[in-house]
Amino acid sequence: MFKFYVNVLFLLVICFAGSVAAQKENTLLDNLVNQWHSDAALAKLDSYFSVVTDNFIFLGTAPGERWNKTDFKSFCKPYFDKGKAWDFSSSNRLWVVSADLKTAWFDEDLDTWMGGCRGSGICVLEAGTWKIAYYNLTVLIENEKIKQFIQLRKQ
Repeated sequence: MFKFYVNVLFLLVICFAGSVAAQKENTLLDNLVNQWHSDAALAKLDSYFSVVTDNFIFLGTAPGERWNKTDFKSFCKPYFDKGKAWDFSSSNRLWVVSADLKTAWFDEDLDTWMGGCRGSGICVLEAGTWKIAYYNLTVLIENEKIKQFIQLRKQ
């Protein structure tokens, strides 16, 4: 019976340690994505792109917007050169971190100039530093408005 309690205690300690580690990563990751959004609002092009991977992909809201890092940076530069790009603020962000603490994915509700949007992304740990590898920006459409939206897109 003693061995049973020792095993249970061991499992609880492991679970607690894993939970603490994941929470620490969530905080680091929140700071990363918050700063990334802030860098766009402040038009800090180099800082904005310094936290994404070399094979970064950005999916925009328009049908043809699937950007690699180089093309997205070229797209962004004229906006950033004007001193202000876009200002997205997250009102709710949820994280899932892999068991090995090397990959994390998230979704977030965003307040934007387009109204409510949703972003989702994937972050990876590269040489001990979290980087954004993928981001998907989506405009939200209420279900009861989808038929009107479909008609609008056909125009």
